[in-house]
Amino acid sequence: MTQVGDLRAKAETLASPLPALLAEAEHLATTVLLGDHGRRRAGLGDTFWQFRPAQSHDAARSIDWRRSARADAPFVQEKEWQIAQSVILWVDQGASMSFGSSKDLSTKSARARALGLAAAILLIRGGERVGLTGMRLPPRSGEVQLTKLAALLSEDKATDYGSPDAQGMLPHSRALFISDFLGDIGPVENALLRAADRGVRGALVQVLDPAEEAFPFDGRTIFESMTGALRHETLHAGDLKQRYLERLAMRKDRLAHLAKTTGWQFTTHHTGQSAANALLWIYGALERKA
Repeated sequence: MTQVGDLRAKAETLASPLPALLAEAEHLATTVLLGDHGRRRAGLGDTFWQFRPAQSHDAARSIDWRRSARADAPFVQEKEWQIAQSVILWVDQGASMSFGSSKDLSTKSARARALGLAAAILLIRGGERVGLTGMRLPPRSGEVQLTKLAALLSEDKATDYGSPDAQGMLPHSRALFISDFLGDIGPVENALLRAADRGVRGALVQVLDPAEEAFPFDGRTIFESMTGALRHETLHAGDLKQRYLERLAMRKDRLAHLAKTTGWQFTTHHTGQSAANALLWIYGALERKA
């Protein structure tokens, strides 16, 4: 009985963030989804796109048995409208995102997760399919998918900085990456270049705390990463401000250039700013073009 009780307690602890995250995302989505202004549009029809190997999440009814009979494994037939209506989401779950300079502000993680899930709510209720990068959750529609998204987005990573995985991006679909983008830029560049090769277009949303923009530090200061793996102590923090701000500006310029060259859009959002305005920007950036 003790083991059962411990298991239940752990399960409740893991599940506890889900209602709050879903509620916040639902509230945020309602600020954008006004009246009948949805995203539902006619698809590109039932034109055949490609065959792909069936995966564990595919329903038996979706398997093309004629094509599968010519191989040793089952295959699924994908249609153009399924590709066009798919959006792949990545929300950085690295430890750096848990930073918040004030108890009056959301952490970067809380804001990023709420924006990502709110965007998913708008997309799915507009008739589209949303999944996660790296084949963690293939694109699907429906309320059950939103619950699965909330559960996976509530997880935390042990590393300081997360990185996107370009696997699972369907050709000519869309994508949304939300992060502080303060870690190694290499994986981000690689993911966007691979996405561009597959005709994937999307949006980059950089979420920063106001303190990361202003660098309000002076005198003796200890800078430490959220995991404690990185640590730097200085007696003259103010002397670092100019160099820090220059490097931050360079990172933003690099992200903006990368987005422009791959056909994506880029914006920076601060946790002290309106989350609704950020969601409106995301909504517009992911708007399908006819």
